[in-house]
Amino acid sequence: MPKILTDEDIAKFRERLCAAALPLFAERGLGGVTMRDLAAAVGVSPMTPYRYFKDKDEILAAVRARAFDRHAQTLEQAYRESPKAARPGAVARAYIRFALENPEAYKLMFDVHQPNAAEYPDLVRAGERSRRTMMLQMEDEAPDAETSPTPSAVFTAHMYWSALHGPLMLALSGMLPGEITAEALAGALLRALDTGLRGAARPGLLADDVRRTSDRETAWRA
Repeated sequence: MPKILTDEDIAKFRERLCAAALPLFAERGLGGVTMRDLAAAVGVSPMTPYRYFKDKDEILAAVRARAFDRHAQTLEQAYRESPKAARPGAVARAYIRFALENPEAYKLMFDVHQPNAAEYPDLVRAGERSRRTMMLQMEDEAPDAETSPTPSAVFTAHMYWSALHGPLMLALSGMLPGEITAEALAGALLRALDTGLRGAARPGLLADDVRRTSDRETAWRA
């Protein structure tokens, strides 16, 4: 007779399966992973995952939702723990750190074609939470904290987001030469945006020096 699963049992196994699924999906994509592969990764029978998830699409959605939540939590913490003037730089560094220390999660967040993503409310919620972190700086600069972000503020936030995301994707795909780091390139783009939009770059946004490599990128490339 099958064991009656408690909510705690379900949550623990789902977390365990998602942790094992993360590197498999990141390496092979949805089409390259089977439910049998996922079951083997956690040492259970091929049918066991079906007690916890409908199919591998649902597992991928859960893996991605967890990644978005971790990403948002990292940026929210950097924002909360920094003085107002230092928040832009702290959030940018937290963003870069998360991507370089969690390349598989970052890949699945942004480099996966999942056409049915809208069918998974938790994934939609987590993705919106992560997206919302890009608006924190815009809200800081709004004259009224209760005012909803204007379209121009949303557009500007996405410009800054793109300046962070582009260098990281180049770095994680091995497309940056060794003498250029993602942090240095992102910093140059952010300062250029600041200069164009604000008239001057804010101090402490990201390091001004173009170092040959960072410790995190050295470790990742190794």
